[in-house]
Amino acid sequence: MCGIVGYIGSKYAAPVLVNALKKLEYRGYDSAGIAVLEDEDIVVRKVKGALKNLVENITDKVIKTSESMSESECEKREQELIQETSKYVKGTLGIGHTRWATHGEPSNVNAHPHLNEDGTIAIVHNGIVENYAKLKAWLQGEGIVFKSQTDTEVIAHTINFYYEQFGDIFQAVTASLKKLEGSYALGVLCSDYPDRIIAARKESPLIVGLGKGENFIASDVPAVLEYTREVYFLEQKEIAVLYEDHVDLFDEDGNKIIKQPYHVEWDISSAEKNGYEHFMLKEIHEQPKALHDTIHPRLVFDGEKPVDIKFDDLNFDEAFKNAGRIVITACGTSYHASVVAKYAFEKFARIPVVVDTASEFRYRNPILKKDDVFIIITQSGETADTLAALRLAKENGVRVIAITNCVGSTASREADDVIYTWAGPEIAVASTKAYTTQLACLYLLALKCADLRKTISAQEYQHNIQELYSLSDKVSEILEDKTSIQKFVSRNFNKTKIFYIGRNFDSATSLECALKLKEVSYMHSEAFAAGELKHGPIALVDESTIVVAIATQKSLYDKIASNIEEVKSRICTTLVITQKSCNRFKNDEEKVIYDEVVKVPDTEDAFAPILSVIPAQLLAYYCAVHRGMNPDKPRNLAKSVTVE
Repeated sequence: MCGIVGYIGSKYAAPVLVNALKKLEYRGYDSAGIAVLEDEDIVVRKVKGALKNLVENITDKVIKTSESMSESECEKREQELIQETSKYVKGTLGIGHTRWATHGEPSNVNAHPHLNEDGTIAIVHNGIVENYAKLKAWLQGEGIVFKSQTDTEVIAHTINFYYEQFGDIFQAVTASLKKLEGSYALGVLCSDYPDRIIAARKESPLIVGLGKGENFIASDVPAVLEYTREVYFLEQKEIAVLYEDHVDLFDEDGNKIIKQPYHVEWDISSAEKNGYEHFMLKEIHEQPKALHDTIHPRLVFDGEKPVDIKFDDLNFDEAFKNAGRIVITACGTSYHASVVAKYAFEKFARIPVVVDTASEFRYRNPILKKDDVFIIITQSGETADTLAALRLAKENGVRVIAITNCVGSTASREADDVIYTWAGPEIAVASTKAYTTQLACLYLLALKCADLRKTISAQEYQHNIQELYSLSDKVSEILEDKTSIQKFVSRNFNKTKIFYIGRNFDSATSLECALKLKEVSYMHSEAFAAGELKHGPIALVDESTIVVAIATQKSLYDKIASNIEEVKSRICTTLVITQKSCNRFKNDEEKVIYDEVVKVPDTEDAFAPILSVIPAQLLAYYCAVHRGMNPDKPRNLAKSVTVE
């Protein structure tokens, strides 16, 4: 959530900052602003709402000049006006921010950047200052008058307090950081120091981009890819001082440190739409490649036939052989991948699995054992609740494996082992390819664990590896024909309730399907184990309801068919997602008991979640579009939840 950017170089800062913030819109925000050092003054422009409001505020020009302008025409004009911002806010040093409100409502005043009283220090901040009330009372006692409701404003005044004491901005920042409790990623400007930006990080992610004659700070890599692929990932409590021609790094006590920059392999085109109307649709279509990139490098081949699974540079074989159980924790979509993984590990490796939401895990005083294998899953590698669970596990001496998409993230650095989902950047807030590649990693782990523990035969092991390897092609097959989903949505997008039901692996999949729909279309959707319908939820089923039955478990076709008949008799609309070979879903009179069926390629039942979720992702996407919503930027949501 929130986005920080900063620039120092020879270019005008305003268009660079706004363009960089555009690349971070997926993180979620409700206001935006920039601060640029112009001559000897810090010029601040900030507004409630979208970045286009900020551009219009700076240029005093309207982006949409007529009602007939298309979305692409508006985007083109917005880009033109972004470049024009340099005519109105001059200066080559600046910081910018997109805010997701925590303390204080979304407003022009509460938007970042924030200033000290005389406007000589400007800051942008991600995170939460947990002791802000105490600091605010202290500063008010010193005569400071606050303008906003935010916890962030106390940082600007605290830095100013120490600056007046020390007369040195770096000392003032380091002293202030020691006063802060909670989390922060921080960018600081001081008009007395027109040659530098100071950045610092604790808990909230922050990177430094290294250019030629220019340097950057940002919350995430896409913001700087247009300018550089060389970055530093700041560690806990590290401080960076950026000059035009170099960057100095320090620890929390001000001692200089040396580290090697990381080279980002993927390029800017990976973070652009490439002809798709929305990032979400693009990323749904990128799943075959993402799955191949995640699975293929972890397979050992005999000729063209995959026969074994290997995880290079990881040495957890003994841990899995001797494990008493597996504990998995995550949030949101990653939690839903964990629930599927529970079924997979218990089916293949015959090992008990505990799955918990990370936000609840550490507060229930969990029982952790030395022979546990602890797996955390986090797309960004920065999810606050998941990182807290990771640290609790490590404090208890438990081996931690992280599954993440982000190289250099906090999770990847703090876990004992890390498995990357090579999904590439995911810009849409609602995860699609992150989820399916997480599942791919979890299936690989479950099969490898089963092989190590000798709970499946060599023949079964190799058969399942081959089936897993084929999934990317099967996802491509699903995406080649989206017609049935599109037609179904066009007839039913105005329904008021959608329930997803399933059994076994399908029950786990239904959790993610329901979440995806509510995230992007704002339709009310819930997921129920199909057998639980009669224990309460069926009371809600009527003609305004869609029931989506995920039915890929061959041994349970009869059971789920009965559940479909139960809801169909309540006059609801039914959609069935099943395997191609299934012809079961008719009643005794051979009358079809569904309104629409979507068939995915046949596969082993355990791997069906990777296939059955694709139609549900498309359903969510098309519902959002038909209802006039932007599926890339759902309201109130952030891509990376870096606060509790």
